[in-house]
Amino acid sequence: MGGIEIIDLSSDDESEKVIPIAVKQEPDLVLDVKQEKSTNKGQLANRNGSRIHSVRQDSENNMFSNIPRNGLVANQWLPPGDDSDISYASPICAAPLTRQFWKAGTYDDGPACKKVTVQNAKNYLHVHPMFLHSNATSHKWAFGAIAELLDNAVDEIQNGATFVLVDKTSNPKDGSPALLIQDDGGGMDPEAMRHCMSFGFSDKKSKLAIGQYGNGFKTSTMRLGADVIVFSRHMSNGILTQSIGLLSYTFLVQEKLDRIVVPMVNYEFNSSTGSLEILNGKEHFVTNLSLILRWSPYSSEEELLGQFNDVGSHGTKVIIYNLWLNDDGNLELDFDTDPEDIRIAGDVRKIDTIPAWREANEKHIAHRFRFCLRVYMSILYLRIPETFHMFLRGIVVQPHNIADDLKYPEFILYKPQVGGTVEATVVTTVGFLKEAPRVIMHGFNVYHKSRLILPFWQVVNYLDSRGRGVVGILQADFVEPTHNKQDFEKTSLFQKLEARLKEMTWEYWDVHCRLLGYREKYPVPKAKQAELNRSSYSVDAKAANENAELRKRTMRNTSEQGSNNKRKIYESVDLHNSKKHAKEENIKGVGLSQNMQVIPSPAEQMLDQETLILLEENQKLRTKCLESEKIQEELNLKVTDLRSKIEEARGQHNLLLAQLQLLDVKD
Repeated sequence: MGGIEIIDLSSDDESEKVIPIAVKQEPDLVLDVKQEKSTNKGQLANRNGSRIHSVRQDSENNMFSNIPRNGLVANQWLPPGDDSDISYASPICAAPLTRQFWKAGTYDDGPACKKVTVQNAKNYLHVHPMFLHSNATSHKWAFGAIAELLDNAVDEIQNGATFVLVDKTSNPKDGSPALLIQDDGGGMDPEAMRHCMSFGFSDKKSKLAIGQYGNGFKTSTMRLGADVIVFSRHMSNGILTQSIGLLSYTFLVQEKLDRIVVPMVNYEFNSSTGSLEILNGKEHFVTNLSLILRWSPYSSEEELLGQFNDVGSHGTKVIIYNLWLNDDGNLELDFDTDPEDIRIAGDVRKIDTIPAWREANEKHIAHRFRFCLRVYMSILYLRIPETFHMFLRGIVVQPHNIADDLKYPEFILYKPQVGGTVEATVVTTVGFLKEAPRVIMHGFNVYHKSRLILPFWQVVNYLDSRGRGVVGILQADFVEPTHNKQDFEKTSLFQKLEARLKEMTWEYWDVHCRLLGYREKYPVPKAKQAELNRSSYSVDAKAANENAELRKRTMRNTSEQGSNNKRKIYESVDLHNSKKHAKEENIKGVGLSQNMQVIPSPAEQMLDQETLILLEENQKLRTKCLESEKIQEELNLKVTDLRSKIEEARGQHNLLLAQLQLLDVKD
């Protein structure tokens, strides 16, 4: 297999964060694939209702109608350097590839195995195929892997992306199910595709970008299936390129390679001839294409290029196939139970509660997000532009505002500190689930850069119901998530956050538990109780009448880290006004005042100050309102008293008139 042109998954020139990996020091395979994209006929555009329909635009029809699908025009450019010494031998002794993910990591690297070698090459660090699997084990939860691929699409919003779709497709070779994730972002040119397929490379400079490590694509795709093929089209300076890359664990194991290699082919659209031209030389192109056709779901170059038909002039399509099975031998991703959803097979857990409450708990979002992808996607992002939509199985995913699920909400200002320096200012929303006490779910939903990291994180283990039904929402940009974005690094800041959220849960419960009919077992000191106050907008009329006194109490308590006696709990702008403001900004998210933080650092800090000013002003206005209510009550009492006196005077007047009439009659 001479002249193979592939990417060795290593990178020695990145400046971004790199995830440490197990590597071997040997003469390495320097096999860069210069990639390209082309344009195609179809463009995913019109949506009828919530369904997606693929339509073709006339301008693109004209552009792509003359592209030959079989006889490609070869570009005579060759990469620098002499590749004639590259050799490809049959290497490693590997166990047969099992279809169960947690058993697929067996890889016998025996001494008699042959290697992929490059003569007269420099020494590079290269990555062993076993690392593909071991690296993917960081995703214990399959939906966490899908979320990483969605993050890549959301990060493309800044490049014009308007949608990402997740759907089931099929492997044409055997008809088996495959997972499709597609967006209409800027796409990747050949160099960007190479970086995408390399470990530890990230060019996401934006502070708003969710991905930072350059590792998510590999870990997530390999967690979902054994193989993935990527199609990407990109336009820059009037040049259209399209690239196809294959990352196949099946290929690496069955061919017994001693390092990770990725065959790639690239095209560039020649507008003068109306044809696609291949890049990187004919010999390399043919070798890579033959590998892709052998190990991918597609048997011909025409089928491969046909995958660009619905990509449009720019975008990326990821197809993950040979999906993993669970321990029962069934597909881990269940496409059949609900045709409008993707579920995790066999992950429906029973809720330990009284029979009358079980159904309400099993149907609640706090339970269903664990195995229903549509539910998880609906709460995955705190805010996204209204111009961007997520589709699952062809139907739009409606963003769900967890704050709308709360009653008797409080807004607590939290200022984490390190060494006496305030690291951030965070507004935390805490309340009871509307279905409480029947629904026993509890925990905090912690976001980072608008991405949900910890859903319904249970910071307390409630005893005697203390803390049951209490749910919170906050955005914690001051702590760093782990590279799989399913947890946070266990720093001192994170530990302080956990301790404070635990305190918030108990404090909230102790003050509000009587509203749900619970008996107060942990009496709250009168001083603290007077400081706590519910916002009145979500309290129904009956509860408002029954708890008028509690509703009038003001809440002012310092929330400074490390000082239990100095906390400030401020009333925030109500959710209705906050959501109205978010709509005006074309932003969707939880109805908090922190919704306004849509731009990076200095501006965010200004908005934090504006938030504090609004909170303080709101508190002053609320105090004035309470004073006005008190004055109004006093005036009402006076009016009632005066009316009573008037009635008495009227009665006396009538009596005197009657007596006068009697005297007149006698006379």
